[in-house]
Amino acid sequence: MCKRIVASSFKADIKKGSSMSNILSYFKGSAIFALVSIIVAATFLGGVQAALIVAILGVLEISLSFDNAVVNAKQLETMDAVWKKRFITWGMVIAVFGMRLVFPLAIVSIVAGVNPLAALHLAVYEPKHYEEILTSAHIAIAGFGGAFLMMVGLSYFFDKDKEVHWIAVLEKHLSHLEASEIAVTLTTVFAIAHFLPAAEAYSFLSAGMMGVALFVMVEWLGEKLEAEDAAVSVAKAGLGAFIYLEVLDASFSFDGVIGAFALSNNIFVIALGLGIGAMFVRSLTLMLVDKGTLSEFKYLEHGAFYAICTLAALMFVGTMHEIPDVVTGLIGAAFIGLALVSSIIANRNDKEAN
Repeated sequence: MCKRIVASSFKADIKKGSSMSNILSYFKGSAIFALVSIIVAATFLGGVQAALIVAILGVLEISLSFDNAVVNAKQLETMDAVWKKRFITWGMVIAVFGMRLVFPLAIVSIVAGVNPLAALHLAVYEPKHYEEILTSAHIAIAGFGGAFLMMVGLSYFFDKDKEVHWIAVLEKHLSHLEASEIAVTLTTVFAIAHFLPAAEAYSFLSAGMMGVALFVMVEWLGEKLEAEDAAVSVAKAGLGAFIYLEVLDASFSFDGVIGAFALSNNIFVIALGLGIGAMFVRSLTLMLVDKGTLSEFKYLEHGAFYAICTLAALMFVGTMHEIPDVVTGLIGAAFIGLALVSSIIANRNDKEAN
């Protein structure tokens, strides 16, 4: 599906007389990072096998993050040039090294009750034990990430001001449920907890409520910053959008970090592989913004939010039944692909009508 989006942007650029090199320039930095990461993995982390795992993880992360790129692009459109640059630089550091390396160490540190250096020692010298500790936190991670993503998805569909509907028969009714996302999400969290063992249910409930609370806090912060005087509102609104994007990326990356242990328990291999995916997703996000792809394909955003709601549901279900990452990726890609096709058909019909 990513190829179709990129291909559509290629066609638009050709019509405008732009060169293909302009498109490829968006992915130049990501490609260099990927090449360096694969070389580092092959040289220092386990030879050809480690390099292959890094490449596979990069591809998987990209396939799981199309919807993330679309939502990021929509939010990035509200940022000025300064905050866009900070998203590319600071945000990239946070996404690649913070979420894919530091955050898992922090989880192990909290769960095992050890300091971060001890957690790093476990990761390097006792990777199997490190993996067991991190995966033991899967229930809480699913509760937090699933609740936050469900809030993101439902707040989009439960918006009475939403004018463009893809699946109108459903979305028109959902738009009348404004401000109901908290109630729906918490009800879902409590329902899922009912089927979990007591100890796991407590962790899941606590994490789920934290996910809802964080979303409300981020939304409140964004609205408060935008309400400031005009002279400072642009800068502060950019800060609010930046925080929102980083929290959103964190929620998307939780399952990817856990699922990566199916291929390797070396945290540096995992960080490099997932980092490649994060870099390409950032590049795709910037291309979608600069090329106006979201305005050209009006249902693409809808498909992304349907994918987000589905991902949240799968994270919840994953607390009881294991769901392969490939299933999650395929479902998300299917929504994006269907939305893209529907957008193309709608554009063709509009042209014929005019």
